[in-house]
Amino acid sequence: MLRALTITNFVIVDHLELDFESGFSALTGETGAGKSILIDALSLALGARADGNPVRVGQNKAEITAEFALNYLPSARQWLAESDLADDDVNICLFRRVIDTSGRSKAFINGSSVTLSQMRDLGQRLVDIHGQHEHQRLLRRDAQLALLDDFAANAAIRDAVSTAHAEWSQIANIRAARQQNEAAIAREFEDVSWQIRELEKLNFTPARWEETLAEQRRLANATSLISAAEGAIDGLAESDNAVISTIDALASELGVAAQTDAALRDIHGLMTTARVELSEAVSSLRHYLRKLEVDPAKLAERDGEISDVLELARKFRIEPSRIPDYLQQKRDRLASLGGGQSLDDLIVREQLAEAAYREVAKELTKSRQEAAKTFSAQITASLQELAMPGGLFAVEFVAREAGPSGLEGCEFQVAAHEGQTLGPLAKIASGGELSRVSLAIQMMASARGGVPTMIFDEVDSGIGGRVAEVVGRLLRRLGEKQGEKAGAKDEGKHQVLAVTHLPQVAACAEYQFQVSKGASDVVVTTNIVLLNKKARIEEIARMLGGMTITATTRKHAEEMLASAAKA
Repeated sequence: MLRALTITNFVIVDHLELDFESGFSALTGETGAGKSILIDALSLALGARADGNPVRVGQNKAEITAEFALNYLPSARQWLAESDLADDDVNICLFRRVIDTSGRSKAFINGSSVTLSQMRDLGQRLVDIHGQHEHQRLLRRDAQLALLDDFAANAAIRDAVSTAHAEWSQIANIRAARQQNEAAIAREFEDVSWQIRELEKLNFTPARWEETLAEQRRLANATSLISAAEGAIDGLAESDNAVISTIDALASELGVAAQTDAALRDIHGLMTTARVELSEAVSSLRHYLRKLEVDPAKLAERDGEISDVLELARKFRIEPSRIPDYLQQKRDRLASLGGGQSLDDLIVREQLAEAAYREVAKELTKSRQEAAKTFSAQITASLQELAMPGGLFAVEFVAREAGPSGLEGCEFQVAAHEGQTLGPLAKIASGGELSRVSLAIQMMASARGGVPTMIFDEVDSGIGGRVAEVVGRLLRRLGEKQGEKAGAKDEGKHQVLAVTHLPQVAACAEYQFQVSKGASDVVVTTNIVLLNKKARIEEIARMLGGMTITATTRKHAEEMLASAAKA
């Protein structure tokens, strides 16, 4: 859960340090005081992209730090460990985001630099944020299908459907192109196949090419090489004045002299070593001559191999060294033309891919249909609590062309009261009714999702009176639900934060923060403080009575807080 949030030089916030507890907390304040700034700041700390310039006027940068406790989140601890981002205390995670006036930002998790994508990936495991315009998104059919899939935990099977559709589409596109341009493709297929055969006949490799060139040079110059080697052997060992014989005689004389003067011993040793090395050189030259021969037939063979490579390289307008890459390009092109398969083979492959897609898509359909029953029943039950007696909620499936998200779409339908016929959510529900349906869905999705911290930003707009009190109690109940802690007996509570303008909702909170706006040195600032019991009474009274707070409104506020505590 979120333990602490520090905000510095963000929009109209100078500096704020806030501590949070589990359970239900409300954020209240005058309209325009900046209640949503806290949520905007937290969103940025979790990797959201900044809209405009969020740096406070006159400052160089904004900085937001969010500290989370991971005691009940083994999945988050595992993510940190796998990403090599875990802190010494594995139950603590620190997010930090710094944004300058030019829009550049730096992101850190536990002091290590990370990407925004990494921030978002971990952040969505920790916090679930529902914005004040969530009900507008709810009117889109794609969003409705995504909500149902989230409820049904269909992520894995939906990915499988998307992959199967991509494979089917790829084969279908090859088949369609082959069918439409069969004659042209057939000609290109034959041409590419011929090029591949010609290139493969060379059996070309860069190493073999270098060896062939070296051997051709030796064979072409064999006569001069033999002459040079034989001349060296003669001069060193076989002529009347052979070098080795001369060194032997000189070394012998010097050896006798060295017996008289020890200073000559090292020099005598050098001459002896030179004689040995020259003898080894003669031996190597004789070995070289045994291997070297004038072989016109082999020379012609190597000349032919080199000529074949150079001719083909000229034909394809490439350097010999590029032949392997060019051959692979041609093989890839052949594969894109159907890999040598006939049109009939491609049609069979397409049919098999379609069948595989439809099989997994039907599993997704079945999962959606089963989840829709529970989903509808739970939303219908919530509507009764939200002052829509007799209200019904249902999911209507609509068949559509096979696609990466399956064989169907869906449409949320509602009957706002008893006797009303079910109809599309966008057409049947009024503004207030839509807010209640949206809230019911969001609360259910959050409770089911396993994310420990849920934030609701004025999602209670459009409701009031008794319904507002019900919403407040539902949010408090949601905060009291137990969170995840694998293998532990004592499980923790969820954490619910709600920005609200309704006193009935705020009174149900276990903790209440007041957001206020002030001015210093002609600079507007926002401040947020945790209210004690007395201050809560004043704030609830303000929300009830507006500008004038009377003893009656204070009494009413006190009664509301007492009633909520007993509920």
